[in-house]
Amino acid sequence: MPKKKRRFAVLTGGGDCPGLNAVIAAVVKTFLNNGCEVYGVLNGFNGLVMDRVKKMDYASVSGILYRGGTILGTTNRDNPFKFAEEVNGEIVYSDKRDQVVANLKKYGIEALVVIGGDGSMNIGAQLARECGIKVVGCPKTIDNDLACTERTFGFDTAVAMASEAVDRLHSTAESHHRVMALEVMGRYAGWIALHAGIAGGADIILLPEIPYTMESILAKIEQRRALGKEFSIIVVAEGAKPVGGEMTVARMVKGSFEPVRLGGVGEKLVREIEAATGIESRCTVLGYLQRGGSPTAFDRVLCTRYGVAAAEACLRGEGNVIAALSGDKIIMVDIQLAAAKAREVPVDSEIIRTGRQIGICFGD
Repeated sequence: MPKKKRRFAVLTGGGDCPGLNAVIAAVVKTFLNNGCEVYGVLNGFNGLVMDRVKKMDYASVSGILYRGGTILGTTNRDNPFKFAEEVNGEIVYSDKRDQVVANLKKYGIEALVVIGGDGSMNIGAQLARECGIKVVGCPKTIDNDLACTERTFGFDTAVAMASEAVDRLHSTAESHHRVMALEVMGRYAGWIALHAGIAGGADIILLPEIPYTMESILAKIEQRRALGKEFSIIVVAEGAKPVGGEMTVARMVKGSFEPVRLGGVGEKLVREIEAATGIESRCTVLGYLQRGGSPTAFDRVLCTRYGVAAAEACLRGEGNVIAALSGDKIIMVDIQLAAAKAREVPVDSEIIRTGRQIGICFGD
């Protein structure tokens, strides 16, 4: 009688991100190459609750390395421990953990690979802690704000997109003698703004970690005018805030991993600058362009390394861990670290000092 094959599953949770398919391909191929069966869970944790899975083979992941998005689908709404359903026109929340456990047992799944950010890792950690499910994570977010790792995949691609946008704004800003602000994503961490601003040669970079004053910003603009520079480029993180002020909230979304949606600080900023200086000022919000498209070569390699490491951890029988980058090596750390406080930009870091030394104003 042939030996029963080991079975594993993989899902993508939270917002989409360049490189998800590269991780999926690495996970699936590693399991298949080790004689295992692997199942893809559709639409994140929703698929675990609703029993929407499909068996994966080599054809399933052929030609997906360079594709953006995720072939499995994702959602940033569905939490098995607080699952939203519409009953008689009203949203009702219920605990579906038993359904998740039953579905995994139905397919004989030994361990689950969760590809996601802090919200997904919080759920994964809870499944491991309270339901006894072996969960192995892969750190995904363009924001680069997970505490467990030096680098999340998707960040490099987002920075490349934002840097190109800064390059393009330079020519139009210089032609019209304008102040141009680029608002980028990042939530409560300024990694995208910081890296894109330095790479793109921004004059001012505003981060959530360093509250700004208009006096500092206006002084930088006037300093440039005194030197004959009739334009200025600002890269502002969506979570940037003035000294003593609050972050700008675009809207609130109930039932989401991320109910507070930041946005609008860039437009607010350029209105104040134009009123104070008389210089025509404009804001461009890069938005979801940072999430889409083909991943960079760096992200493709990192995704592949993460995917292989996660699958290998499953094969070793490990659980409740997440793949992480440390000193250019992939290590496995406690998944609870990924669910910890967001990793912010250290205000005394070498990269901040680098920006200051080349004349970048951080608004303080």
